[in-house]
Amino acid sequence: MPILNVKIAAPQSSELTEQVAEMLLDITTRILHKKRELTAVAIDYVDPATWLVAGESLAKQGKSSFYFDIKVVDETNTKAEKAQYIEEAFAGFSRILGNVHEESYIHVQDVRATTYGYGGLTQEYRYQHGR
Repeated sequence: MPILNVKIAAPQSSELTEQVAEMLLDITTRILHKKRELTAVAIDYVDPATWLVAGESLAKQGKSSFYFDIKVVDETNTKAEKAQYIEEAFAGFSRILGNVHEESYIHVQDVRATTYGYGGLTQEYRYQHGR
């Protein structure tokens, strides 16, 4: 049920898309215990010449970067799980992209079950009705 919104400072590539999506699906199911079949990943690519850190483009710095956020229902993951998830995601992106700028961000967003859902039903409704 989570959705991951990903931005990558790199040229668009089907191979890169598949590698990133697979890495994120793996850690999301393994660490956060989310169902793979209910996990969506949307990836956007940004030209490294237009991604700036400290006023200088990643292209000039010879680095890559990423940002992604994932929305999960509040109280479904522990602090330790989220910390491990962030650590492994950063390592995964570093392995795939190479030379990743330290100023690359991961945001695990805890959202209320009454305000988040899919298929027209909130997660709270699913919880209350055993779905």
